[in-house]
Amino acid sequence: MEIRELEDLRDLAVVEDLQREVWGMSDLDIVNRHVLRVALEIGGVLLGAFDGGAMVGFSSGFAGYRNGHREVHSDMLAIKDGYRDQGVGYQLKMAQRERVLAMGADRITWTFDPLRSRNAHFNFRKLGVICDEYRVNFYGESTSSFLHAIGTDRLWVTWLLNQPKPSGGDQAFVEIPRDIDALPTAEQWHWRERTRAQFQDLIAAGYVVTDYDGSTGRYTLERQTL
Repeated sequence: MEIRELEDLRDLAVVEDLQREVWGMSDLDIVNRHVLRVALEIGGVLLGAFDGGAMVGFSSGFAGYRNGHREVHSDMLAIKDGYRDQGVGYQLKMAQRERVLAMGADRITWTFDPLRSRNAHFNFRKLGVICDEYRVNFYGESTSSFLHAIGTDRLWVTWLLNQPKPSGGDQAFVEIPRDIDALPTAEQWHWRERTRAQFQDLIAAGYVVTDYDGSTGRYTLERQTL
């Protein structure tokens, strides 16, 4: 697998196609090649994963300044069906990390749906992110993607690149289902509403999400300051 930077407009057009293929996005919702081209000009990071000459995944990030810190917001990470669970996403993230550190930034942020257990494991266990922000319907109540049938609530996570993950303090837990897509829609909404309230209450009380245990289906939150 080759990981390389994407700059050519033909590669950016493939990124458009992958958004449609992987997430079922409409043309209205995809990030188009012209936006990606401008993002690169102002310090964004756009990487592709190639099997032979074919792009099978990509990651994109926008440069920014937030809460007194220079950072890159990793907006998208998409892997083609047939290449998932093969470490491609991890390779893309580590390559992104190298480039962000070379820019002089010390953190990467992104969002993900807290009801997606596989993403939770990847983000908290494999990469070591932390989180003190819960966003209700971050992208609106729905989008064209089949992944957004129960709203677009997100955890805004932070990957600290030059310091260990903080730990310690009183603990609390939030449980999620192992496979949200296997549940009836009404039950999915129950989990959304329940976990939304739990995350919001705990974060407001000073807790930070620090871990996810796939064997129990539980997030761990610790009382501390990010």
